[in-house]
Amino acid sequence: MENNQPIIVKRVKKIAGGHHGGAWKIAFADFATAMMAFFMVMWLMSSATPEQKKLISGYFQDPVGFSESASPYVIDLGGTPTPSPDRTLNDVPQEEKTPAEDDQADLNKEQAESVAEEVERERLELLLQELQNKVEENPQLQNFKDQILFEITQDGLRIQIMDAENRPMFASGSARLQSYFEDILLAMTDTIAAVPNKISVSGHTDAAPFVGRGGYGNWELSSDRANAARRVLIAGGYDDDQVARVVGYASSALFDRDKPLNPVNRRIDIVVLTKKAQRAIEGAQSDSADPPTETPVGDPTAAPVIEPPVAPGDPLPGGQLRERLNIFEDGVLQFDQPTE
Repeated sequence: MENNQPIIVKRVKKIAGGHHGGAWKIAFADFATAMMAFFMVMWLMSSATPEQKKLISGYFQDPVGFSESASPYVIDLGGTPTPSPDRTLNDVPQEEKTPAEDDQADLNKEQAESVAEEVERERLELLLQELQNKVEENPQLQNFKDQILFEITQDGLRIQIMDAENRPMFASGSARLQSYFEDILLAMTDTIAAVPNKISVSGHTDAAPFVGRGGYGNWELSSDRANAARRVLIAGGYDDDQVARVVGYASSALFDRDKPLNPVNRRIDIVVLTKKAQRAIEGAQSDSADPPTETPVGDPTAAPVIEPPVAPGDPLPGGQLRERLNIFEDGVLQFDQPTE
């Protein structure tokens, strides 16, 4: 059958509209990449430690020497492979180490000590916060919060419990604890014992001269009071091995130097020591070949005191500690005309 339909051919005429251009996209991508790299470098420089910056500087100053004499990695994050699996930088004998290796070992040691000190400081700050919360929440301690001072020092967390005009911690001129002072120490014992740091306990008096038995003065009194505070902590469950030092300062370290007779100068200091301060105390004690020159604790003329065993953590109601320990009873410490 013959097909007579006409064939229609459509021709589309293409008219060029001009080139819109895309070079700006490449330039913008390069700019974005450069800005990202810039901010990455700025972030790394702000977060890097001084030791890491020294390592980076050493690498760019002498890349070849840096890679040959030390680790080929600028910042060692702890996963760097060592040349020998059985040998580390600290295992290399001193005569085989290069100056660069010695410097790197010193830097690693400084970094480790810095991190340890930072962790320890955070632990002491948490302890301070917990003790402050306990004082605020405990109705028994809240009445004495004006006499309790907490502060972080270079030696550790210092807890100062001070006398008030109408609320002294000890009986006048003696190391006999008042019942409410026992309660303060017992309430804080478990919190202090929660950290592994050792403590130092020191006693202080005001500048009033002690008039009493011959040879017994503020030095002996402050030492006896510090030791009495230690006895309370031990009876409350604190480990006696965690006590690094018990010492009396008399009036040599006044809290209020402008008013030497101010009651706040009569105080007990409990310092939760940093490891550095603890090593300084233990090193000073071990380096001394002579007998200790600290003022002896207790009256040398008093009768010997025998303490009954007290189980760690045994709860003691306030005011009954002296009866349980049988210390500082009448007749053990007697003074003529106490004036402090």
